[in-house]
Amino acid sequence: MRILGIDPGLAIVGFGLIEAETGKTQMLQYGAVTTPAELPLAARLVQLERDIEELIAQLRPEAIAVEELFFSNNITTGIAVAHARGIILCTAAKSGIPLFEYTPMQVKQAVVGYGLAEKRQVMDMVRRLLKLKAVPRPDDAADALALAICHARSATSLLARAQNPVKQTV
Repeated sequence: MRILGIDPGLAIVGFGLIEAETGKTQMLQYGAVTTPAELPLAARLVQLERDIEELIAQLRPEAIAVEELFFSNNITTGIAVAHARGIILCTAAKSGIPLFEYTPMQVKQAVVGYGLAEKRQVMDMVRRLLKLKAVPRPDDAADALALAICHARSATSLLARAQNPVKQTV
């Protein structure tokens, strides 16, 4: 399964494409989409939509994993990222490709095995799991690859559950 991970942002949107099969995960491509700071917000969002549409068309993923928004200190930056994330979600949804969202804690748990792992631990595990010589740069691309890995691990878990359903009572 080809999985596209997307780390939302306004200035930099990280992306990472992996191929995941049972027990094997391979990095296919990673990078970043950027928008110029001097453009007005609306123009940046329009550019972001076009760039994400083009990225999805070129990479042809079978699933898209996007990070849920988390911000702690700078509410202004958080709002701008929320705008960009909305554009990314809308564009991905319009593509018709299955879309999944993960919290930072879920990504850390899936990649490192500990939901409160530090960023450097996640980045090093991305390097190790994908057998890369160096941590992908920019950091946003490494984060996007971590999202794709998270989905690969979650999807196989969900697939196994769907094939062997467990009756749950509430």
